Amino acid sequence: MKDSIKVFAPATVANVSCGFDVLGFAVDNPGDEVLLRLSDKKGIRITSITGDDGRLPKDIEKNTVSISILRYLEKLGIEQGIEIELTKKMPLGSGLGSSAASTVAGVYAINQLLGNKMDVKDLLPFAMEGEFLACGSAHADNVAPCLYGGFVLVRSYDPLDVVKLPVPSNLYATIIHPHVEVQTKDARNILPKQIQLSQAVAQWGNIAGLVAGLVMNDTALMGRSMEDFIVEPARSVLIPGFDDVKKAALDSGALGCSISGSGPSIFALSTDKETAQKIGQAMRKGFDAINIGSDVYVSTVNQQGPRII
Repeated sequence: MKDSIKVFAPATVANVSCGFDVLGFAVDNPGDEVLLRLSDKKGIRITSITGDDGRLPKDIEKNTVSISILRYLEKLGIEQGIEIELTKKMPLGSGLGSSAASTVAGVYAINQLLGNKMDVKDLLPFAMEGEFLACGSAHADNVAPCLYGGFVLVRSYDPLDVVKLPVPSNLYATIIHPHVEVQTKDARNILPKQIQLSQAVAQWGNIAGLVAGLVMNDTALMGRSMEDFIVEPARSVLIPGFDDVKKAALDSGALGCSISGSGPSIFALSTDKETAQKIGQAMRKGFDAINIGSDVYVSTVNQQGPRII
């Protein structure tokens, strides 16, 4: 058995426009890295965290990377000393599944290090513990695609039922992260508590259309379906310049464009790399116009999920 392992876990786009809390997909970059070492000293310790500007706790009950490892070891009744090094390579509060990447990297790494005592699909509840810690809600639309790779539908939470969907091979994602921060809890608190039946019906149609577009390899149907009548109108007010940036993406050839997770990152889908890069440039100009810096990421949908480095 190895005495150490290093794992990368990818950023994710959750909600995917109309699919609030039930749809998500993984991208190639950015992501987080976790290094685990076996230790003769009992207990779990976080020995270092870099890339977080000193904002993340080293208390193992309060950090998403350690809580998933702790619950995994408790479930299996294993008392093994573990040292954790977390390298954050993506911004906190970005809407890119930062907490999910850390927690998935951790639980995937401990499972690999101890000889794959569980199937990957059985690691999901431990990763969801990290999400609950991060935002008070154990949703799976970030951790499931991060863990499984690809495009994921969370059909049910009770019982947990997660479906990995096919993805058109020519699908590209453009993500822009403006240098403003939106707290996940704030973004949840701003959501409407009740919606009209007509809104719900329109939303259901779009979710079904987006899933059908993925299954049928019909990107035009996907684009028509990427309209969110409920969450995006509420949350977009938290992101300066959102309407202009979205228009810039659509005018540059995006199939659809919406908020990634709880924001402030915004994602757009397209059908080739050249268009995806053009969309990124147009979106960046939108934020430049209001003096907000940004980072742009372009990639295909990541089908692998976490990987050993």
